[in-house]
Amino acid sequence: MKRIRVLEQRKAAMIGNYSCMVQLGHPSRHAKHPDERRSLVNDLKQILTTVPPGCTVYTHNPFDKHATHVGVCLATIQAIRELPVQQRPRALIGCEVWRGLDWLCEGDKLVQDVSARPNVAAALNGVYDSQINGGKRYDAAVEGRRRANATFLNSHATDGTATHVQYAVDLTDLVTYPQLTVREFCHARLQRFQQDVLNQLKTLEG
Repeated sequence: MKRIRVLEQRKAAMIGNYSCMVQLGHPSRHAKHPDERRSLVNDLKQILTTVPPGCTVYTHNPFDKHATHVGVCLATIQAIRELPVQQRPRALIGCEVWRGLDWLCEGDKLVQDVSARPNVAAALNGVYDSQINGGKRYDAAVEGRRRANATFLNSHATDGTATHVQYAVDLTDLVTYPQLTVREFCHARLQRFQQDVLNQLKTLEG
């Protein structure tokens, strides 16, 4: 199965015309367990030193439901924090993957229009046949989520030109201010969401 996944990733790189793909081969435990994350952090640091400073890095987000995804996010943040300031990326973006980010308050989420080249998107979503045939229709689910995000983006406007939207969260503060913990970052946004819900209920209940 591992070999099949490796081949599928290489196929995706060809379809997406990636400039580069690095397959590190770390087991999930290297992301999920703090005491085993060091080797993953070191590899990420090495990769980041080869890209131009001032770039934008996209990774998983800390609100994700999948423990491995969150572990990768934490490793990426740690790797960037350990780089010299002049070598750090301009921005760090946490992308919507397993758990959706539509619930975030408007000021806390980035709206990414991914409507362009739907044929390429469909091909990329369908390339992981080993997972799809295993009973997880990720291809259909990703398509459905992106279409739903576009429709539910604005409750008082017709659907615009964006037919497919995915959400992300700007994590740049976590590498700009190393003293800010990931828990504190997440807690602030969870509090804003909670207050938004409670404020609306207070207004409507009278």
